[in-house]
Amino acid sequence: MTNNGPLTIRVKASGEYDILITEGAIFSVGTYIKKVIPLCKIAIVTDDTVDKLYSQMVFDSLVTNGYQVVKYVFPHGEQSKNIDTYGDILNFLTENDLTRTDCIVALGGGVVGDMAGFAAATYLRGIKYVQIPTTLLAQIDSSVGGKTAIDLKKGKNLVGAFCQPRLVVCDITTLYTLPANVFDEGMGEAAKYALLDEKIYDLLKSDVRDLKKLIYLCVDYKRKVVENDEFEKGERKLLNLGHTVAHGIERLSEYKIPHGKAVAMGLYAILKASLKNKFIDKKTYEEMLDVISKIAPEHDCPFSIEQIANASLNDKKRSGDNITLVTVHGVGDCRLTTVKIQDLTEFLS
Repeated sequence: MTNNGPLTIRVKASGEYDILITEGAIFSVGTYIKKVIPLCKIAIVTDDTVDKLYSQMVFDSLVTNGYQVVKYVFPHGEQSKNIDTYGDILNFLTENDLTRTDCIVALGGGVVGDMAGFAAATYLRGIKYVQIPTTLLAQIDSSVGGKTAIDLKKGKNLVGAFCQPRLVVCDITTLYTLPANVFDEGMGEAAKYALLDEKIYDLLKSDVRDLKKLIYLCVDYKRKVVENDEFEKGERKLLNLGHTVAHGIERLSEYKIPHGKAVAMGLYAILKASLKNKFIDKKTYEEMLDVISKIAPEHDCPFSIEQIANASLNDKKRSGDNITLVTVHGVGDCRLTTVKIQDLTEFLS
């Protein structure tokens, strides 16, 4: 890996595709898409925040390259990641006569990627889609691997499908327009990867903010996991580190606490639980806490462990009377731990 020019990571899953990590690609994204998607009708799906920043340049680049283009915009935020918005997107696709040979472009953060990806997975039993993630969280995590989902009243990501994109274009220049709190959300997800992988841990421990390298390392780590376990039967479950607690926190806050910040809170809770249950010693715990605190300092949770445990009962990682947590046993040594539902509060407290 070098820091000059675009970086390309090839994902070999049920569908093979490239992830491009570069600067300025969003201005000419149509030329990249044209290499993998034949001329067709493209529906850009985005939110009202990203729409003002990048929709026109993506629209123009696609038209310049010969595509017919339509656009659907929905209100930003997790509150829109629901069955109503999903239905509206499907109706928009039918109203604009998209067929099985056409394509969706997901332009935005994790919510946009999930919504557009799930629509692509299910519309006409599946059409092509491309991810153009515009947040750090989406670039290092949610745009890669083909997980798509929407939320239900009972919990987060309870309806979804695995659907690999045809291309992912990560343009680092889009991160420069992010508000600080949205950028920090991505660092919460980066903290998860730091505990999973020694290379990422060492990078963040040295306090180096080389975004290109950070994105590359996170994406490459996820690539390996996805290739080994695309449909989350085993190893891929490790990527849920901190997420069971995080999803409970998000639901309790009615999604006012964003995902990345909730993940940081979840990591602190799991680190404490790993110390309490003697998976790590005090010295290791304090070293990890020091590194995580540098990159995701906001971790004070407004909810009790009892509230979080109850909110986690509908988590998709529950199976009968058991729930699977990812616990920390060392840097690069995280493991799946099954806990009885009735013991969850005690395990975490």
